[in-house]
Parts: sequence; structure tokens; C-alpha cells
Amino acid sequence: MPVTSAALLVTLVVVSLGLPLEAGARRAAGASTGGGIPARFWIYAGFAALYGICETVNGNWSQEEMTSELGASTTAAALALTVFWAMVTLGRVVLAAVQEWVPSRVAYHLLPFVLAGAFAIVALLPDDEPVLGVLAFGLAGLGCSALLPLTISFGQGELTDFSARVAGGVIAFYQVGYGVAAFGVGPLLAGGVGLPTIYASAAVIAVILGGWSFLVARRRPSPASLHPHVGH
Repeated sequence: MPVTSAALLVTLVVVSLGLPLEAGARRAAGASTGGGIPARFWIYAGFAALYGICETVNGNWSQEEMTSELGASTTAAALALTVFWAMVTLGRVVLAAVQEWVPSRVAYHLLPFVLAGAFAIVALLPDDEPVLGVLAFGLAGLGCSALLPLTISFGQGELTDFSARVAGGVIAFYQVGYGVAAFGVGPLLAGGVGLPTIYASAAVIAVILGGWSFLVARRRPSPASLHPHVGH
């Protein structure tokens, strides 16, 4: 798979070298290079970093939680991870389809609390209920689903002079959160902190995300599209 990915990437680069840039993309890139980083961008960056922690606690540590805490088989643990990512994708599709009835701004404020509830359920699950664990991680996937793309969409809608760099900046801070959870949980476990405590702490972070969502979307209309754009 890595060899195939590398070959496809090289092919993409070779083909792209012969393609002209669109004038609109050039204008957007030119407009984004002037001035410094807007102060409001750091609101989006902070949200993305906290979200990265929450997503990665699920993506990287769900299998450990399932096998070591809930007594699940490796197959059930793999299923929990699969269900989590499937619900991340499905949630984005469903929320995009129901925007007319559930505005994306409303979903943006609600999803962190869905995620917090899922974390709390995981932290409180009894040792012998792996099926409930799978369902809880599915709920966590739904809670994560639209938060990152909507953060980028809100940022691009507000920071118009910086919009060409909003996506990259938000993703960069999401990766910071990813690193904190991916490499920070291990030492905590080695120091005697249990995974239920980790998930309970993640629930607190998700609640903070819920409050932070009002800072991000302050006086902003719902984005026209759930998914962000990359240029004008």
C-alpha cells in the first residue's frame, strides 16, 4: 500500500505539472499572502487542536480500551474502530443532506456535547460489555463527524482575506492535537492513569469544545455547504 500510494502521488505530481493554474486560484493565493495572521484565526486554531485530541483519543486508543478494559476480542476492537470511522463519514453525509431542517450552525453547537456523552459512556462502561463499547464509539464518530470541516468553512467565511490559508492552518493545529493524544496518552497509561480516566477527561475537553463552538461561530450564518472550499 505505501508503494502504491507513492506511485499514485508521483503520477499526480507529473500530470499536475502540465496543468495551468486558474486565474481565480492565483488571485486567492495572492490575496492571502498579504498581512499577518488575523487574531480571530487563533480561535479556530484552538478549536482544531482540542478537536484533534478528542478524535485521536477515539481513533488511536479505542482498540486498547476495548481489549484491556472491556474484555473484547481483537475482532470486536477492530469493529469498534471501523464503526467509529464509518460514523464520522456517515454523519457528514447525513448532516449535509439535512441542512435545510438542521442548520449546520446548530449541528456545530450540538455535536461536541454528543461527543462528550459518548466519552462519558465509554468511561463508565462495565468490563463485560464490548457491544456497548462498539455502540459508544459509533456515537463518538457521529459527534466528531462535521466538526473539522465546519470549522474550516466558518473560518473561510469569516477570514476572507486569509481564506486560502485557513484550511491549511486549521489542519496544522488539528495535527497538533493529534500528536498530543497519540503520544501523550501512552506515558499517562505507563504512569498508572487508566483509560476510563482518559476518556472521562476527554469528555471534559469535548464540553469545552461545545462552549468554544460559540466563539468560533459567533454571529456567523450557517455555511452554505458543510464541506469547505479550497479557493475562489
